[in-house]
Amino acid sequence: MNGIIPLFKERGITSHDCVSKIRKILHTKKVGHSGTLDPNVDGVLPIAIGSATKVVELLMESGKMYKGELLIGYATTTQDLDGEIIESKPLTQPFTDQQIKEQMLKLTGDIIQIPPMYSAIKVNGRKLYEYARAGETVERPKRQIHISRFDLISSTYDEENQQQRVRFEAECSKGTYIRTLAVDLANLLGYPGVMSDLTRIKSGGFNIDQTVTLADIQSAMDNGTIDALLNPIDIVLTQYPKIELTEKQWKGVQNGMWMRLSEIDSSADTIAMRYNNEIKALYSRHEDDNSYKPLKMFSVQ
Repeated sequence: MNGIIPLFKERGITSHDCVSKIRKILHTKKVGHSGTLDPNVDGVLPIAIGSATKVVELLMESGKMYKGELLIGYATTTQDLDGEIIESKPLTQPFTDQQIKEQMLKLTGDIIQIPPMYSAIKVNGRKLYEYARAGETVERPKRQIHISRFDLISSTYDEENQQQRVRFEAECSKGTYIRTLAVDLANLLGYPGVMSDLTRIKSGGFNIDQTVTLADIQSAMDNGTIDALLNPIDIVLTQYPKIELTEKQWKGVQNGMWMRLSEIDSSADTIAMRYNNEIKALYSRHEDDNSYKPLKMFSVQ
C-alpha cells in the first residue's frame, strides 16, 4: 500500500494522533505526515503511506495556504486562544481596510520571523515550548521565510469589547508560523493581537476540497476501496523532467546504476525516472556533468 492521502485534520487532535490512527486503520507502520498542524487548527494534512514516505520532505517544501483570523485587542502567551492573556489594549476606533492592507504589505515577500516560544523549534537540544512551560527564557533563532500573499478578506469591529477581527488569507513557504504573522500584523498596527482562527486550505499540492476524513479512510478500508484514496507520488514530482526508461535501463536503475549524460535527454539538475507509467526514482546530475546518479529510490519492483 503506497501513496498519498490528503487528510482533512479536524480540530482537537494532533497531527501525530492522525498518523497513529491511520496506522491502525491501514494496518501498516510506514505512515508519515508532511507538516504539523496545531490541535486547534484544521485543514489539509497530506499523509504519506508506504514508499510515499520518501517524498515527505518534498511535500513539506511545497508552499502552503491558509485562511485565518486575527483578533486585535489582547495578546496571549501562545499567540492563539489557548494561552493566558499577557497584554490588553482597548481599540477605541477601528482600523480601515486600507490601513490594514498597508501593514500587510510590509509582511509580504522575504521577511525575518522569530518563532513563538510555544513551538517545537529546538534550541540547545530542547524544544522552545519546554522552556516556556518551565518559565524559562531563551534567545529564539531568527529565520527567513517567504510570504507570497497576505490578503485581507474582511474586518469587523466589536464596539462593546473594543476589539477588531481581521479575516485574512496567506500563502507562504515552509517554516512559517501563521500565528506569529498575524500577531506581527497587530504589532505593526500598534496593538497586541492573537490568532483566533486558522484553517490550512492548501498543502503539498492538495486543496481542501480534495481532502478526506479519518472516517472516510476507515470506510474505504472496510469496503475494500482504499486504493481509490491513494494518490501516486507522481503528483508531488511534477516539477522534475521525466525520463522514460527502457527495460534494460530499468534493470540498471534497480541496481543503483549511474546513467551517462548521453543516455539522458535532459540537462536538468534533477530528473524523475519512469517505468511502466510510474516514477521509480529521482536522479541528480553529478559534479563532473557527465553522468546522473541515484538520489532517491521509490520502488525497485
